[in-house]
Amino acid sequence: MHIAIIGAGFAGLSTAKVLTQFGFDVTVFDKAPDVGGVWSRTRRYPGLTTQNGRSTYAMSDFPMPKSYPEWPSGQQVQEYLASYAAHFDLTPKLRLNTEVVSADLDEAAGRWTLRLRDTGGKDDLAPVVADHLVVANGVFCDPFVPDYLGAEEFAEAGGRLRHASTMTELADARGKSVLVVGYGKSSCDVAAALSDVASSTTVVARNLIWKMPKKLGNVLNYKYLLLTRLGEGLFRYIKPRGFERFLHGPGRPVRNSMLGSIQSLVTRQLKLHKLGLVPDGPLERIARSTVSLVTDRFYDKVASGDIVVRRDCEIRRLLVQDGRPAAELEDGTILPADLVVCGTGFHQRVPCLSAALQQRITDDQGNFALYRQIQPHDITQLSFVGYNSSLFSPLSAEVAALWIAALLSGGLELPSVEARRAFVAERLRWMEERTEGKHARGTNIVPFSVHNIDEMLEDIGIGVGRAVRFKEWLAPVNPADYAPITRKLLARIGAPSESREVGVGSH
Repeated sequence: MHIAIIGAGFAGLSTAKVLTQFGFDVTVFDKAPDVGGVWSRTRRYPGLTTQNGRSTYAMSDFPMPKSYPEWPSGQQVQEYLASYAAHFDLTPKLRLNTEVVSADLDEAAGRWTLRLRDTGGKDDLAPVVADHLVVANGVFCDPFVPDYLGAEEFAEAGGRLRHASTMTELADARGKSVLVVGYGKSSCDVAAALSDVASSTTVVARNLIWKMPKKLGNVLNYKYLLLTRLGEGLFRYIKPRGFERFLHGPGRPVRNSMLGSIQSLVTRQLKLHKLGLVPDGPLERIARSTVSLVTDRFYDKVASGDIVVRRDCEIRRLLVQDGRPAAELEDGTILPADLVVCGTGFHQRVPCLSAALQQRITDDQGNFALYRQIQPHDITQLSFVGYNSSLFSPLSAEVAALWIAALLSGGLELPSVEARRAFVAERLRWMEERTEGKHARGTNIVPFSVHNIDEMLEDIGIGVGRAVRFKEWLAPVNPADYAPITRKLLARIGAPSESREVGVGSH
């Protein structure tokens, strides 16, 4: 069976490695000139670092180098992924600078035809036929830039409107009046970095969100709070289990006190009252759609005046004032703006699929309707990896790849299509409510990363054992503890046979 994989980031590379181990013929396509996905040199903005420490943000059988700092830089992550590809001999399977323009499915024949474009400017490429398609282009796919009124005149006057992911050169902001839109990690990272060279830096934030210091009280690494089963258990899952029932039942006052104490500590440590940057609502909202870490130097720069935060407002329009590019805010304030950088998120889409196929993988609201964030209900030749935005993205992707390997090898039986539809619909309703609509088309599972991993492993029938699970209640998840799962699954089902029936339609 030939499997085509779209995307050469964590999700695509781990899927290629796992499926190769199970005997599949794999080809990975990526339009970038290097591996890495969001960590590619074509997408790294100044100041980009991981939100996880190197010990938790890694593949199970390939730890990050000990020489890396606790929070590796974007370049270091890309180099790690390149080393991963080389170590597992994935490089011959990579087709970089190759965009999958369209992927057409012949369901009768059970084959995909991929039409390709060389992004390096060479001649058109010959189509590729595959038996199965894995979409691993990531939930951070197409940068979203608001369609501001007056943008054309703004550009004609020399103003530049950019997405944060395209700000790869610090020099582009030198001596400029910079406006950064948003208050998430990328916005604050970019603002802190650009303020070193810009003449002025203003952050325009529609909503302030709670941010977690990397070390609470400058002592305790945040991973001991949020990257554990206990930390995850502080937030109510759709169906609490075990000790979680206590935390959200009789023990709820204890749980509330824990979160309240953390909120007070964070507020004092970051001097949020003094800076006028206390977010609306409780700290519990930190897990509404994502957990954002404090950017190094950001609040210090706000305190010194190097960065100005205009909270609870938006850009109304872009304009030209006295011959210079500018931006008008909702309150009527007009600010000089040579460069507007938007940390406004991404569109989650699969542009290579036809409208008909896209309709079959989404619900009426446009959310991805995927069982376990992986499998469409009625397209057996298609799977997704990385569509479970997670605090442990590498491990989540790797386990999803094992789930697919088990499925395609005949070692995994799924519920009926009707049962899967009902399950996914219930999850999407819960996600919509829990995240206040900020669930990234159904791909955001934060803060329930370990729950998602547990459920995939339960389907496979291979877990990490009680001792590891107990340890993870107070200690951060260690991807290395999950490395034996691949060996156990290989021992149980072996490499797939070409004669074995593949698919999920009969289950």
